[in-house]
Amino acid sequence: MPETTQLVTRGVCRLFQSLGFGTLTEFKLSNGRRVDVMAIDRNGDFVIVEVKSSVADYRSDRKWHEYLVFSERFYFAVPAGFPVEMMPDDCGLIVADPYDAAVRRESKAKKLNANRKRRQLIRFALAASDRLRQMG
Repeated sequence: MPETTQLVTRGVCRLFQSLGFGTLTEFKLSNGRRVDVMAIDRNGDFVIVEVKSSVADYRSDRKWHEYLVFSERFYFAVPAGFPVEMMPDDCGLIVADPYDAAVRRESKAKKLNANRKRRQLIRFALAASDRLRQMG
């Protein structure tokens, strides 16, 4: 369901941008994994959002645990109508459509390792710069 993933991702990015965050999609972490959305706020805190387009998509993906050490907050984002009761209680939850999104459950904040955070901030800035250059 790549189209559903794209539409949910768009709504998630619009939500975070309206809250003053910078966002990048398909951001590659230092462990080689790619997250659907990486957002950063004005304080330099990172949020990772993993988009799940369907129940099958959620059930088949267990790599999301590897993302947790790379952000202060972690959310799943799902389309409207998704059975949200099956999502883990210890993660944030966002319901999104192509135009907007709503946080249904806040993520528990945690401290990110300072060295990892610094390296990731640089990676985020370089990725954003590369994407801007490619647009021009």
